[in-house]
Amino acid sequence: MKSIFRYWICAVIAAAALSCKKQLLDTTSQTIFTDEQIYNDPKLITGLLANLYDRLPKYASLAVNSENFTIFDEGMWSGLSNNDVEIRNNLINYSYDRWSLWDYGFIRDVNVAIDNINQSNSIAVTPTLKKGFIAELRFLRAMDYFEMVKRMGGVPLVTKQLVYDFKGDPSSLQLPRNKEEEVYDFIASELDAIKNDLGNLGSKRQANKYTALALKSRAMLYAGSIAKYNNVPGLTKSATPGGEVGMAEAKAAGYYQKSLDASKEIISSGAYALYRTNPNLGENFYDALINKNNNSEVIMATDYLKTQGRRHSFTFNNIARSLFEDGGQGSSFTSPSLNLVESYEYLDGSAGTLKGVGTGSNTAAGQANWIFYTNPEDIFANKDARLYGTIMYPGVSFSGKPLKMQAGVYVWNAATNKYDRTEGALNSNFTDGKLLTGQDGPNRTTTFVTNTGFYMRKYIDGTPGASTSAIQSDTWWVVFRLGEIYLNAGEAAFELGLTAEALGYINKLRERAGFPVNSLSTLTLQRIQNERKVELAFEDHRLWDIIRWRIADKLWDGTTASPDANVYALYPYRVVRPGHPNDGKWVFDKFVAPRFKAPRFFRPGNYYASIPQSVIDNNPKIVRNPFH
Repeated sequence: MKSIFRYWICAVIAAAALSCKKQLLDTTSQTIFTDEQIYNDPKLITGLLANLYDRLPKYASLAVNSENFTIFDEGMWSGLSNNDVEIRNNLINYSYDRWSLWDYGFIRDVNVAIDNINQSNSIAVTPTLKKGFIAELRFLRAMDYFEMVKRMGGVPLVTKQLVYDFKGDPSSLQLPRNKEEEVYDFIASELDAIKNDLGNLGSKRQANKYTALALKSRAMLYAGSIAKYNNVPGLTKSATPGGEVGMAEAKAAGYYQKSLDASKEIISSGAYALYRTNPNLGENFYDALINKNNNSEVIMATDYLKTQGRRHSFTFNNIARSLFEDGGQGSSFTSPSLNLVESYEYLDGSAGTLKGVGTGSNTAAGQANWIFYTNPEDIFANKDARLYGTIMYPGVSFSGKPLKMQAGVYVWNAATNKYDRTEGALNSNFTDGKLLTGQDGPNRTTTFVTNTGFYMRKYIDGTPGASTSAIQSDTWWVVFRLGEIYLNAGEAAFELGLTAEALGYINKLRERAGFPVNSLSTLTLQRIQNERKVELAFEDHRLWDIIRWRIADKLWDGTTASPDANVYALYPYRVVRPGHPNDGKWVFDKFVAPRFKAPRFFRPGNYYASIPQSVIDNNPKIVRNPFH
């Protein structure tokens, strides 16, 4: 009996038929086809693949759940008030199902496609095409299993269609969870088996040999970390008796070696190079993520094309308020944290803690450490260039337009021998006729304006119309890039005791950010962790990194005293003291962001997401995750 499937088919299928070398584009048009039509036509198989690429799980990205960037230490929510969908700034804890994923609809569709392509007798689906299509489907399946295992631990490995016979006994379909290590081993073996069958060399939209290696580099690093750090005394241990969660520490070295080997194969191939086109190193780092033309660094991206009707609202939702093109109050949902800003070191190698900052207490004691800066951007001078490429801070411009960032003024009071703070409404003037509070804030209570003193730059599109609801943006979302591969290689080498080799990889990235050649001569895991934090900020790595290192519950401990569990702000003020050298200069105060109400609280049970109750109800063989 023929079954009919609904798939989103590429709008460019007809054009793709002219050359099998043309790159896959994501799709919009919907059509119904029979199995025979789909699996005997290379163009329709390409459209099926387009649908599956588009369905790969994304926790935080440009078009899908971009607000998830606001619930980690990278940033906070500055959009609607705390009565909105999640009350993001007042999360008492992370729910156990926060990042749950049980994606067997996707797995089934991949398995069906593999079986049907294998059975295809069409002369149009040549053996070479068939091998390539199946390899690509197996890559997508491996990617989906990685997305599940990093959230759930071991999940059932299903590589064939499960067909119900309608005789009333579903036990043959009720598979137990595989061990966590078995899922990681499956991912590695699948990628090894298919990497040389994948075509698409040079494509940044479809998987090729180097995309498979990039996934292996990442997945095996995660596996190595879990095997090692889930067994370190003092860190949180999560395990089940059957190994569905938890791995033996002895497995760690083998996983690290696999990650390092995959990383080195990419690096040594010469197929990619770190992006170094713009002599302005901060702009260069921004361009490395945003530039889609001859980008040497990007290995794979989810692309958007306005000409194909594919675009996203990330810029519309997150651009600085004064740059918003749609009128009204703007969006500016995501406010990067001062925590992240201070993670970027100074170029002399010193810690990134900003100098000369007050406490915001509006007292003489709280002002004692102030440095009076000539320009607001001076406080960020000589910082890691990745800061500029990632975040808009006071005193900078974007697309040639200066941001209007000023929280208020501090006016000298001779009677009390201190400065008195005054803040106002956005875009208001002080009694001296000069600016009191800028259009871009920061502001303590106003929505749709930064609450921390910072805006995002990474992935924000500066082309005209990008921050309008009608036009929006078609910047891509980078899935794999060479910068991550260098970090993976450095961490894996370090964990294997190859410190000199690890230093080479880490220093290479730091050099691009403006640090001297070989700026590091020693290396620690904490240094590597910080390098990943600043290099990969807002690229959907931070959460998974601190989970695999088993430090999330230590950083986000739910206490008001924790410097990591709380989101901090930095507010710039103009000094008013006529006739004094400090008049017109700038001072800064640091404090917990005013709209941030509850410290981040990551519980031991959050290391693995909860399995949906419906899954457990339907399958008695499924074992719950620890603490649930």
